[in-house]
Amino acid sequence: MCTFSSNLLFSSSSHLVNEAVLLVLEYMDGGSLTHVKRMAVGYMCLQGLAFLHANQVVHRDIKSDNILLGWDGAIKLADFGLCGWLGPKQGRRRSMVGTTWWMAPEVVRRHPYGPKVDTWSLGIVGIEMAKGEPPYFCETEDTAMYLIATQGAPDLYKLGLPSGLCDFLDWCLQMDVDRRGSAKELLQ
Repeated sequence: MCTFSSNLLFSSSSHLVNEAVLLVLEYMDGGSLTHVKRMAVGYMCLQGLAFLHANQVVHRDIKSDNILLGWDGAIKLADFGLCGWLGPKQGRRRSMVGTTWWMAPEVVRRHPYGPKVDTWSLGIVGIEMAKGEPPYFCETEDTAMYLIATQGAPDLYKLGLPSGLCDFLDWCLQMDVDRRGSAKELLQ
């Protein structure tokens, strides 16, 4: 009978404590597959956004529906119908476009904005991947827009997410655009 495989998690012992069985398992420092997937999705999306932004293009509708997965593990951004070009005469945009729950506060407020609206939206996708839906998704669009404009994202550290993910998302989801990371900065 086979007693060990390098592809199975090793359990060194088990203990009965207050009618609960506790297992002592081998430590896997790479994290779960879900964590690896989130990191891969974030990294590949940031690469795509950095390319768009370097070419003066703002996607303006980053959300999970517009992130497509290939059989080979490739992750690609899609749906460029709402893209905005930032030319020499128009370095910022003002139009309120995108999908409500993923919009950055400056878009909802109709303030001038640039490429960092995409990093905000990617941060919302990060919350969605971890929690199953974007913040304020159970709210009406009007209420969600009000909450985004006045509060931004919810307190990430109260969502029960890993601290490293919270730190990354916090940089994506800064209300102050000057403190928010660009795609290029977030890649480093």
